[in-house]
Amino acid sequence: MLSNVLMKTLRDQSRLLLAWALSLALIVATYAAIWPSVKSQPSMSDFIDQMPEAFRSLFATSSADMSTPTGYIQVELLSFMGPIAVLIYAINAGAGAIGGEEDRHTMDLLLSNPVGRGRVVVDKFLAMALGTFLLAAVMGFSLVLEGNLADMVLPPDKVAGAMLHLALLGVVFGSLALALSAATGRTGLSRGIPAVLAVLAYIINALAPLVDAFDRIQEASPFFQYIGQDPLRKGVAWDSVLVSALTIAVLLALAVPGFRRRDVVG
Repeated sequence: MLSNVLMKTLRDQSRLLLAWALSLALIVATYAAIWPSVKSQPSMSDFIDQMPEAFRSLFATSSADMSTPTGYIQVELLSFMGPIAVLIYAINAGAGAIGGEEDRHTMDLLLSNPVGRGRVVVDKFLAMALGTFLLAAVMGFSLVLEGNLADMVLPPDKVAGAMLHLALLGVVFGSLALALSAATGRTGLSRGIPAVLAVLAYIINALAPLVDAFDRIQEASPFFQYIGQDPLRKGVAWDSVLVSALTIAVLLALAVPGFRRRDVVG
């Protein structure tokens, strides 16, 4: 009996999660290997300062000093590549949670077991969230351990805070993908809408200092909750964590009745 949907989903995703974890560790290792050559080039910070303000806002989350490990990782990893990797995993996991079962024609088999639809949605959510937090943890451990090997020393507590914010960013958009998947069963739609909204949220947060309309709604952007209070420098911003957690709870609360209302085929 497939009574434990969470454990089955985690087993099904184990190889994929391992591949993602190894890839993230290698990405961090690449940045760590490049660091010794970057720190000796103060012109890198000057180059960023000379960029047009709009480009600087889009590709650097702060006026970071690239000659420091924190500034380097802030610009090179946490501004762009890190969020992209986590969002791709979380959105795909959320979209495939329900829609993927229907695409594979395994949903009837799953629902024929003694599990309610609400339990299916919650367990699928937990699997997506655990996978996302695992990948953020791998990135954080890699930053500390591999960074130390390359003399790129980062404070572990600040790294942990930044990874908490990064994981919550992924789970917010993964939960949106799950809610859409539960309500529609369409994996393409469930991937596409969160991906577009993630890009819009990124742009709103990045360009808020330059665009008045964006400035008024910046704090509603999940990217503001992720990076707006600079957790890699200042540690966990608990108000942002609370906003992200409430957003996730609302999306999960919408996903359960959305799935219950549907006439599922396959």
